[in-house]
Amino acid sequence: MNPLLPAQYFIPDAEARVMPDGRLYLYGSNDISGCRDYCSKEYHVFVTDDDKMEHWTDCGISFQNTAAHPGMPWCPDTVLFAPDVIERGGKYYLYMCDCQGHEGVAVSDSPKGPFADAQPLLGADGDGIDPSVFVDDDGQAYYFWGQISLRGAKLNPDMVSLDLSTLRHGILTEQEHGFHEGSSIRKRNGKYYLIYTDTTRGRATCMSYAVADAPLGPYTRGGVIVDNTFCDPGTWNNHGSICEYRGQWYIFYHRASQNSFTSRRVCVEPIHFRDDGSIDEVMMTSQGASSPLDAFAWTDASVACRLRGGYYIAPQTAQREIVTCDGKCEGWAEYRYLNFAQGVSAWVLRARGQGTVCVMTTGNRVLSSVKVACDGFCELYGTLSERISGVLPIWLLLKGERMELDAFRFES
Repeated sequence: MNPLLPAQYFIPDAEARVMPDGRLYLYGSNDISGCRDYCSKEYHVFVTDDDKMEHWTDCGISFQNTAAHPGMPWCPDTVLFAPDVIERGGKYYLYMCDCQGHEGVAVSDSPKGPFADAQPLLGADGDGIDPSVFVDDDGQAYYFWGQISLRGAKLNPDMVSLDLSTLRHGILTEQEHGFHEGSSIRKRNGKYYLIYTDTTRGRATCMSYAVADAPLGPYTRGGVIVDNTFCDPGTWNNHGSICEYRGQWYIFYHRASQNSFTSRRVCVEPIHFRDDGSIDEVMMTSQGASSPLDAFAWTDASVACRLRGGYYIAPQTAQREIVTCDGKCEGWAEYRYLNFAQGVSAWVLRARGQGTVCVMTTGNRVLSSVKVACDGFCELYGTLSERISGVLPIWLLLKGERMELDAFRFES
C-alpha cells in the first residue's frame, strides 16, 4: 500500500537496493513532519524481506551530521540531502550530500550502517547535490551528481575518489532531457537507464528516464515513468529510483503532503518494460506493490493517490493521517484500486465537518451521497444506486466547510 512506510516516516529521494543478502533496502533523505524546509540532519535505513513490501523494519539512524555528531567534519551541522549506497567487496559505501553542495563518502560493514569515517569526494565536493553510484558488470564503478547539467566520472578502485580524467559534463541537461536533479542509474539487458527528476511538464513532478549504451552516455531521452502531480496542492518535486526485486521492476518515488512541498513520503509502483526497452508511464495508486485494497475492510482516507480542490493529507496523530481542507472547499480524493469481489451495495464513511461526500467510480457514475454534519468524527451510512463488483477505482467527491475524512469501507 502507498505510502510505503508507516505514517510517522517521511522518507523522500528513495534509492532502493537489493543487497547481497537478498533483501530490499531503502535509503533516502529524512523530512521532518510539518517542517517547511527540505530534509534533516540524519539518514535512516529501511529493509524488507516481503514480496509485496508490506512490512518494513527501521534500522535506525545510519548517519548524521549534527553539531554533536558531525558525520561530515569538513561541513558540520548541515542538512543532509539525497544519498545513495552500494556494495563493493563486502563493504557498503554511503554517498551523501548536504544543502550546501558538499559531497562525501562513508563506509560500513553492513547495509544498515552505521556509516563512518566520511571524507570529501574530491572533484564533486562543493560542486552540487544528489549523488548516485553504479558498479558495472566488469567491476568499474561510476559516480553521477548535479542539477540542471548532470556530471559523471569513473570512481577509482578505492571507491572514495574520482578519476577526473574521465569527467563528463552535460550527460543530461535541462534543455535536451528536461533534467532538473536526482539522477539514479541502473542496467538492464545491456542498456543503461538514467532515472531523473524531469521538468518538461512545467514543474519537477515527473520522474523520467534516458537510455545509453555506455554508463557515461550519450543518453537519449525516453519518457516519463511517473508524475506526482495532484498528490498535494503544494507539491513541487519528485525523486527516486527503479529497482528489480524478485523478478518485478518497480519505481520508487515520493509524494508531498500537508499542503506543502515537503513532508514527503516514499511510494512505489510496478513498471513494465516493452520489448524495445522503453518503459510505460504508470499512474500513482493507493495499492502500490500490493494487491488491490479490500473494499470490505476499513481503508484509511490518507492513502488517496490524488487530491484536488484544496484537499490534502495531514497528521491526525503521530501515527495516523486524514484527508483535510482549510475552510470551504470543493474537490475530490482518488483511490486506485479497490477489490469489490462479488459486489457491494452500501458503504460507511468516517468523517467530520459540514457538507456532503459522494462516492463515484468509472464512467462518472455517482453511486451514493451522504450528508456530513458533525464536529467530531462520526460514522455515516449510505446505500449505492447500483451494485458494483470487481476491481475499480473510486473517487470521493467532497464539498463543504472544514471537511475531514478518516476512513471508509463498503458492505455487500
